[in-house]
Amino acid sequence: MRRAPEPSWPTPVRQAAALEPGADWKAALQDIDVVVHAAARVHVMSDKSADPLAEFRKVNVEGTAHLARQAAAGGVRRFVFLSSVKVNGEMTMPGRPFSAADVPAPQDPYGVSKLEAEQVLMQIGKETGMEIVVVRPPLVYGPGVKANFRNMMHWLRKGLPLPLGGIDNWRSFVALDNLVDLIITCIDHPAAAGHVFLVSDDEDLSTPELLRRIGAALGRPARLLPVPASLLIVGAALLGKPGIAQRLCSSLQLDISDTKEILGWRPPVTVNIALQETAISFLNT
Repeated sequence: MRRAPEPSWPTPVRQAAALEPGADWKAALQDIDVVVHAAARVHVMSDKSADPLAEFRKVNVEGTAHLARQAAAGGVRRFVFLSSVKVNGEMTMPGRPFSAADVPAPQDPYGVSKLEAEQVLMQIGKETGMEIVVVRPPLVYGPGVKANFRNMMHWLRKGLPLPLGGIDNWRSFVALDNLVDLIITCIDHPAAAGHVFLVSDDEDLSTPELLRRIGAALGRPARLLPVPASLLIVGAALLGKPGIAQRLCSSLQLDISDTKEILGWRPPVTVNIALQETAISFLNT
C-alpha cells in the first residue's frame, strides 16, 4: 500500500501569527502555493465561556476567513481545510453512515463553527478563484493521542474490568498516518478542488471490538463486562456525564466511497498496525 511520502520543505518553517481576526499573515504566505489549515479552537468538553459559540466563531470562522482572504490575495492556489465530521452530526442510525452529500446537522458550537468556516471558505473560493478543499475526519488517533482514547489505554493497561461489553454500535476512526496521507493527496490532486471529503480507516469497529484490539496491541486482554448500554446511559446521566456515554454507546459511521472514487485514494495503514504504533508510543511514555 502507498505510504505518505516524506515532506520536503523548500524553505525553513516560518513563524505564524495567531489565528484571529486582524492577524498579519503576509510574511508567512509569501511564495506559498498551498495552505493546509489545521489550526482551530478545538472541541471543549466542559466549556466555561459565557458564549461558547462566539468564542468558537472568533477563531474557527473569523480567524479562518481572515487567513483565507490573505492567502488568496497573496496568490495561494489551493486552501486545504481540516474540518470535522461534527459538521454532519453526532451519531448515525444503523445502516445510514454520514456522507459528504448529507445536509449538515451540527449539534454543538464547535460543529456549528466548523460548518460556518466551510461555508465562508467556499464563498471566498468563488470570489477569488482560490481552490478550496475540505476534509472532515472523525476521531483521530495515533502516537501521542490524548483525551478519551488515552484514558481507554490507561484502563486496559491497568487490567480494570470495564462495563462496556454489552455495547452494540459501529464507529469510524482515522489513524493520523491515514489522515496525513489524504491531506497530502488533496494538496495536488487535480480532482480535489471544490470538494468535501470524509475520511476514515475504512474499517468500522464497535466499542467492545476497539477495546479488544487496543488491549491486544498493549499486550493486555480487555476485561469487558456485558452491562446493557441503557444502564450505562442512565448512569452517566446521573453522574452528569451524558456525553461520555453517548460517544461510547452510539454509532458514528462515515461513508468514504466518494473520497476513494474521486481521489483514487485508499487508507495506506491498517487499523491493527495503527493501533500497534499508538500502543508502543503510549507504553514508552
